[in-house]
Amino acid sequence: MPKSRRDQQISLTRTKKKGLEMKQSLVEEIRKCVDQYARVYVFSSLHMKTHRLQDIRVHWCNSRFFLGKNKVMALALGRTPEEEIQDNLHQVSQKLVGQCGLLFTNATNEEVIKYFDNAKFPVTPHAGDIASETVELKQGLLEQFSHALEPHLRKLGLPTRIERGVPELMKDYVVCVKGHALTPTQASILKLLGKDMSFFQLKMEWCWNRLNATFEDVNPRSKDENTCDSDN
Repeated sequence: MPKSRRDQQISLTRTKKKGLEMKQSLVEEIRKCVDQYARVYVFSSLHMKTHRLQDIRVHWCNSRFFLGKNKVMALALGRTPEEEIQDNLHQVSQKLVGQCGLLFTNATNEEVIKYFDNAKFPVTPHAGDIASETVELKQGLLEQFSHALEPHLRKLGLPTRIERGVPELMKDYVVCVKGHALTPTQASILKLLGKDMSFFQLKMEWCWNRLNATFEDVNPRSKDENTCDSDN
């Protein structure tokens, strides 16, 4: 028999009234979705881009995405077997660590995995990302940059000067090497160059099935990194 614990009191202390109302609304919406959708996925997010996320939301308009506070989402589902509102939902709560969210959907597991494995959108890299190619700038005029940007280029470590109103690179310069982690400076230079070496992606990690209350790993390839980039 399904559990009925939706009327239990949830403590959201140390919260201003407006923030409390928002958190309570999030809890209520998540609990409604538990009954409305067949599956709940925990996903990690890489290089979040709002406009790309909106495109995905439009494509999955019959499903619901939640990227709220992890602790509040966990409270809504139940953090322990005693608190969970359906069997095994506490296992979902335990995976809400770092930069991640929930997808509620009636789509089949095959449909979900196929779409999100292929939904990758190029973005400029961040510090710590691995360079996908070696980028080298040759000595000469950097006509893609304005003269006003030349002091910033020098600050980033490029050996430049102004020549005929255009930044000039005085010698060859290796920006990054394929396979090496990027420094903040390298990432900034690649952004100026418009080099997209990283991807925005939602990676489905875990799935809870309401029909049989099972909880499973749907991304075994990356379980060594099953927590996300950073904690909320």
